[in-house]
Amino acid sequence: MLLMEREEARLRIARLTEEIRQHNYNYYVLSRPVITDYEFDQLLEELIRLEQEFPEFAATDSPTRRVGGEVTKEFQQVTHRYPMLSLGNTYSEQDVRDFEERVRKVIGEETEYACELKFDGVAIGLRYVDGLLVQAVTRGDGIRGDDVTANVRTIRSVPLRLNGSGFPSDFEIRGEIILPHSSFEKVNLERAEEGEEPFANPRNAASGTLKMQDSREVARRKLDCYLYHVLVDDTPFMTHFESLTAAKKWGFKVSEHRARCKNIDEIFEFIHSCEEARPTLPFDIDGVVIKVNALSQQEMLGFTAKSPRWAIAFKFRAESASTRLLSVDFQVGRTGTVTPVANLAPVHLAGTIVKRATMHNADFIRSLDICTGDTVFVEKGGEIIPKITGVDANLRPAGAVPLPFVTHCPECGTALIRNEGEAAWYCPNESGCPPQIKGRLQHFISRRAMNIETLGEGTIEMLYDHGIIHDVADLYDLKAEQLMGLTKTFVADDGSERKVSLREKSVANILNGIEASKSVPFERVLFAIGIRYVGETTSRLLAEHFLNIGNLEKAPKEELTEVEGVGVAIAQSIVAFFKSPANQELIERLKSHGIRFASHSRELLSQKLASRKVVVTGIFSSPARRKEIEELIILHGGRNISSVSKNTSFIVAGQNMGPEKLKKAQELGIPVLSEIDFLEMLR
Repeated sequence: MLLMEREEARLRIARLTEEIRQHNYNYYVLSRPVITDYEFDQLLEELIRLEQEFPEFAATDSPTRRVGGEVTKEFQQVTHRYPMLSLGNTYSEQDVRDFEERVRKVIGEETEYACELKFDGVAIGLRYVDGLLVQAVTRGDGIRGDDVTANVRTIRSVPLRLNGSGFPSDFEIRGEIILPHSSFEKVNLERAEEGEEPFANPRNAASGTLKMQDSREVARRKLDCYLYHVLVDDTPFMTHFESLTAAKKWGFKVSEHRARCKNIDEIFEFIHSCEEARPTLPFDIDGVVIKVNALSQQEMLGFTAKSPRWAIAFKFRAESASTRLLSVDFQVGRTGTVTPVANLAPVHLAGTIVKRATMHNADFIRSLDICTGDTVFVEKGGEIIPKITGVDANLRPAGAVPLPFVTHCPECGTALIRNEGEAAWYCPNESGCPPQIKGRLQHFISRRAMNIETLGEGTIEMLYDHGIIHDVADLYDLKAEQLMGLTKTFVADDGSERKVSLREKSVANILNGIEASKSVPFERVLFAIGIRYVGETTSRLLAEHFLNIGNLEKAPKEELTEVEGVGVAIAQSIVAFFKSPANQELIERLKSHGIRFASHSRELLSQKLASRKVVVTGIFSSPARRKEIEELIILHGGRNISSVSKNTSFIVAGQNMGPEKLKKAQELGIPVLSEIDFLEMLR
């Protein structure tokens, strides 16, 4: 081909790329298209053809990437640069008033709030480097998520290249991926025509779509994305609202349904207006998010282990329905907790047919005065898990008696017990109650724990039922000859029976998966062993604080409560777990198999802070600077703790140290160092 033709092709590809990018922005972000769909398709087809002929001229952020075509066999897990925490939720207006009062008490001055919609979709974090989208990661467990970049590139409202200038060279922006009502209806119509089960709601459909392996199919679903949180180490912004205004200029789709509110009355005015508008919106929302607007005040308020103290989500009441209570099952969980589950006359609720609902515990049944045969009100908590919320006493049958709670374990017959101050009854027969044993095994192999994907619940049941495994350490003793040919009979949904046998390939996969789990980091091992009340976040904080299982085993209750997010109940549970001879033996067996019970060792710079416990508090020049200080404490042999107590060695304080912490430090005579004082100490 002539040189002139190649140059013409290069220029035409560049021109088409920029033109289509602008049309995408006009249509999907501004909702102001200037050409017809047919004209847009013609431009895109021309660009696809030219890029196929001259692939060397195709831009890395070409609009043709949105068509899809990449196939992802497995979604890689990525550690979030900034933890993706959850918001505290409430359905109570009084809780919002209490939140505003707490903020005012800490800040000590007038506070402005940024209020915005709470989208009912899938949380996503997008990373941009030099204006280009380089990575998209789901929430996952808040610490790690799945890399779904190939699929997110197909969402036309997500910019592959940012507009204009002024954006940070490397930053993250978070938001929600949704499936608009129009797309949801189309997808379900197609599924019905193909004889497939329709999606229950747009959120489920969005979540399922985002994890599809073929990005071309993702592109067909027409997902959408609204962004609402800019994250950057050295932020150029003073307020959250200002950062969203800038994000919109850069090409992100930011909701117009947001407001700055100066007081509680304005907050509720916005909440009520959104609730009224909810039925008319083209997508699902389930509430309103209220955030402290000033970023400096957000820094002052800080975080709990699971959520920011500067934000709260007010959720709208879920759809409710009434139906008849037919019977109650009592289920036993992996920690022995017995939960009553109602069997209901089928009722349509929030897009699904509901037949079962939780009733939580004995106190809940008593508080609602539930009787056998009652007509009950049901709603979906967060529109996912059905729960009973009340009783229609007018329809109660004559002679109805209060619903009794079982006194003995429905599985093993052991008398139930209830700890003082707790609502739940539980079975104490940890070593002999089948659902508890199976539950612990299934929890251990789960994705967020040891991630042994080649073992599923069915295989665990098979191994347990054949008497091959009884605890999690038994998994590491398994041999191929024990597994080969094992058979289990399953009952299908249609009532028919089918047998599944383990063959050579399945056995090899199981053993390989078990062996690979030995590289799982300490924090996930700690979560996997299933200490009561110790979830993923608490496991991570404990691992960071104590560094290895030996330190944790020896820690007294008082030291455990110094770890952020660990209260008295959690501390007591941890102490009780490690006092058990059976648990001590289990840990030793797991150690003998090479399971990691220590964090990655880091070479210390010195022992200047050995055995010293340090609180870092107040506002520093950036969140990154605070992290550097906390890292220095660890590298010099010290430990970071969150609360001031008699065991605190000293405090490193930025600006606006909390008055309560300062008062307590003065009362206990604990030194308060500035950042400069701290660095001088290390020198």
